[in-house]
Formats: sequence, structure tokens, C-alpha cells
Amino acid sequence: MSSSQGIGRWFAVVAVMAVAGVLLWYFRSTVVYILISAVLAIIGGPLVRLLLRVKVGKFTMPRWAAALVTLVVMWVVLLSFCLLVVPLVVGKVSSLAQLDLRAVLSNIQQPLEHVQNYISSLRLVDSEPVSLTEILVGWLRKVLNYDTINAAFSSVVDITMTVAIAFFSVSFITFFFLKEDGLFFRMVTALFPERYIDNVSRALDKVVELLSRYFTGLVVESLILMTVISVALMLFGVRSEDACFIGVMMGVMNVIPYAGPLMGGVAALFVGIVTPIEGMTIGYTLAVIAGTLLTVKGLDDFVLQPTLYSERVNAHPLEVFIVILLAGSVGGIVGMLLAIPSYTVLRVFAKEFFSQYTLVKKLTKDI
Repeated sequence: MSSSQGIGRWFAVVAVMAVAGVLLWYFRSTVVYILISAVLAIIGGPLVRLLLRVKVGKFTMPRWAAALVTLVVMWVVLLSFCLLVVPLVVGKVSSLAQLDLRAVLSNIQQPLEHVQNYISSLRLVDSEPVSLTEILVGWLRKVLNYDTINAAFSSVVDITMTVAIAFFSVSFITFFFLKEDGLFFRMVTALFPERYIDNVSRALDKVVELLSRYFTGLVVESLILMTVISVALMLFGVRSEDACFIGVMMGVMNVIPYAGPLMGGVAALFVGIVTPIEGMTIGYTLAVIAGTLLTVKGLDDFVLQPTLYSERVNAHPLEVFIVILLAGSVGGIVGMLLAIPSYTVLRVFAKEFFSQYTLVKKLTKDI
């Protein structure tokens, strides 16, 4: 093949990829529904296979029934979790919205004055004095007031319709992915030329294996964090309602690597300021919360996460960290949330199609 033919081939490949990217972006809602359904099918697959092996006399459950039962079980688990978590979160947010912010901040007035005096001592020009109390009151009033909360729920009808459409679409697609084994694979392989079918099939098998490990690890990690943080805080005297709220918040935010726990920790400290441990000072309460979160997250970061995130996706921890940073700079929190699954898919397909390149060989040698 001549050089001009090779260049023309690469231009054709780039053009096809560009068109595919535009189409994926234009139909991104549908693509997201399909990908979510594929993930749910991966999670529910083991239960479907288990139900198919169950025999009652000569009766064996048909695959469509096993798929339907699995789908119902997954939604019941998710609904049960929401029924436990949503009232807790809504109740806490409502109570925070009714706070007397000046009374709360008066409890930490002395530390604020120390910080304010230090900031004032660093000022190089004379100007109006800075009041940290006024700044905090103004900011918190913007965040924690009925107008802000009502604005957040003002589009409840649109949100409900969107959720209803998403729920029906994902349920419908997931059912058929569970019912017809390999349907998602056939959909993906149909997009590639026939000579690449074997490569794509091997890549998809590996992607399913790695992502199954990753999502299983993520769920296990979040549940462990929820439980350990909640129990530890209650043992230190934090009210059970606040301890469970902080535990749930840290567990849920944990799905966003690195940034999520930081945001959850800031919110947890604010809860400690608002509702300190009975009979104890705010300083003691903050020390308990901060100490508990740092200890648990330290064990998580240095023991649990490297095992779950690196070994389960066969990537070096430093490699994972850099990928998350890059994804965060491009896509923000959403990018960080999707970083590891997306990187896993890219590595697997790169190994199948570009293994002749040295960089690809080094990045994919463990998969």
C-alpha cells in the first residue's frame, strides 16, 4: 500500500470517528440510557444465571422471567436505599434552612476573630476592616435559605418527567440486555467491520470483567465507609441522626474520587458546628468529626482504594490518580466520576487495536 493510500485511510478513519463523535453527542441521552442499562446488566447478570440454575422439580425458570425478577430486585434495592437516605437528607437540609446563622457563628466567634486579626495584620494597605462573620453569614444565607431551596425544587414537574422517562427507558433496555445474553455485545460489534469482530469481542469480554470488579469494589467501599463512619461517630457521642447523615453523605460522595470525600468532609464539619455533641464544645465536636474522617479515609485511601481501584482495573495507583486529575480538568466532577470506567475501556480497546505502539504496550501490559 502506497503512502498516499495510507494517508487517505487515516483521514477516512479520523472522519468516521469525528462523525461518530458528533452523533454520540447529539444522541447523548439515549447513549447514556444504553450505557447505564449495560452496567445494570453486568451487575444483574450473576443473579440471572443463578435463577436459571434453580430447579423446582422439572420446572426451570425461563430466561425472560429470570431477567424480570432480577430487574425488580435491583430496583427494589435502589428504592429501599432511597427511602432510607432521602428523608434523612431532606430533613437535615430543612433543619439547616431554619437555623439562626448568627447564633451558630457566635459559637465560633473567638476563632473567627483570631483568623480575622491575622488577616488584617497581613494587609498592606489601609481599607475597610474585613468581617469574617459578616462574610460567612452572607454566604450561608445565600446557600441555606428557603428561596434557594425552593428554587432548587421549583422545576419539580420537569424533573419528575425526566426521571420517569429515564426510569422507563433504562428499565426497558436493561430487561432486554438481561433477557438476551450478548445483546449489548452484538450491538457494539455491529458497528465494526467484520475483520475486527474478534478483536472487539475480546475487548468487550475484558471490559465486562474489569468493570464488574470496579463497580463491585466501589459499592463495597461506599457501604464500608457509610457503616464505619456512622458507627464511629455514634461511639464518640455524635447524635445518631447526624452520624448517619455524615456517614451516608461520605459514602455517596465517595463515588467521586478524591474531590467527593473533600466536599463531604467540609459539609460534615459544618454539621458539627451547627449541632455539636451534647455537653461538649464545638472544638471538641470538630476534632471528633475531623479525626474520624481522616482516620477512616486514610485507611481507605492507603489500604482499600489502591486495592479496589488499581488491582481491580489492573492499573498503577499513580496512573489512576493522574487519569482522574486529567478527567477532572476536562469534565469537572462528572469527568472525575467517569474517569476510571472510561480509562478502563480505552486501555482495553487500545491493547486490541494499537498494541504495536510502545506507550500502549506499557500502559496495557497488566490487562
